[in-house]
Amino acid sequence: MSIAIDKDIPIPAEKKRNIYPYKQMDVGESFFTEGVRVQIMCNLNYRAGKATGKKFIARREGNGVRVWRTA
Repeated sequence: MSIAIDKDIPIPAEKKRNIYPYKQMDVGESFFTEGVRVQIMCNLNYRAGKATGKKFIARREGNGVRVWRTA
């Protein structure tokens, strides 16, 4: 078995993280995102809450999800 060694192959760009404004939000503010399931946003809200000490809720709205900071 032979494995080819390649040169000059660029490293793929890192996945974009922290695209949602959790850290900048004040209580009562919200943001809307399209094409994301509610359960995915609830998971992200939980993780952001653990990291920031803030609380968030998500609700389905039209073809997307709206997230509010509650505490």
